[in-house]
Amino acid sequence: MANILLYLITVLIWGTTWYVIKLQLGSVPEAWSVAWRFFIAAAAMAVWLGFRGRLVDFPKGRNLAFVCAQGVMLFCLNYWLYYLVSNHLTTGLVAILFSLITIMNIINQWLFFKAPVNNRILLASVVGIAGLVLVFFPEFTSVESNALFFQSVGLGILATWFASVGNILSLRNSRAGLPVMRTNMVGMLAGATCMSVIALASGETASIELTPRYLGALLYLAIFGSVVAFGCYLTLIHRIGADKGAYAAVAFPVVALLISTWLEGYRWTIPAVFGVALIVAGNMIALSKSRKLS
Repeated sequence: MANILLYLITVLIWGTTWYVIKLQLGSVPEAWSVAWRFFIAAAAMAVWLGFRGRLVDFPKGRNLAFVCAQGVMLFCLNYWLYYLVSNHLTTGLVAILFSLITIMNIINQWLFFKAPVNNRILLASVVGIAGLVLVFFPEFTSVESNALFFQSVGLGILATWFASVGNILSLRNSRAGLPVMRTNMVGMLAGATCMSVIALASGETASIELTPRYLGALLYLAIFGSVVAFGCYLTLIHRIGADKGAYAAVAFPVVALLISTWLEGYRWTIPAVFGVALIVAGNMIALSKSRKLS
């Protein structure tokens, strides 16, 4: 599959999950929503791998430890924190915080793999994040700066760092020759199990909301938002690197914005139009002149 197609699938699916996650917020504790999501995703992947005769040769020893660490970072801690801060921060601010993963991945690739800093991707990240700020600028005028706000922003940045470390661990695992789908399955199971332990330790009784709205959102997030999107995204990271792959985090808020226009009556402003233009320009900078993208 061409890398550009993997990128587009990732952007389009994750662009829809911003809206769908909101459908889960409410009566079910955030930790259990995350746990159910990745338990279901792991089970679906097990069925798929079993059907294709690939439910074999799972990571062992040191590799298993790295896969579990990837799962805890990527499928547990970062999502748990993002679900929590989504109760207190606007969608736009959450999008901007998550887009910082582009810069974090550049830094972490340099720290962990001694990879040279890609100035083109760094420039694209700055341009894209500036575009996001313009798109969601009206939201900032209504933000009430208080202790809860700054705490939520801090947790959002921490969640993004967890996600970035998960990306780096995924890159390490793929370089060790571990298949992406089997690694994801084990990682999701580890992440869901860790999330369940955290929930129980926090005194949150296991619960689920048996309504079409909640269950529909849960299944969509588990199958499309987790199995399909993460499969494409982590394959992309393996092929082109964590710095280039992470630029999807800047692009998919635009999809979320289009959905908001359709379903929530979002009204476009002149700064938003210029912001989207900057995001498109950032994409062109990030994805141009790269022989690995086809």
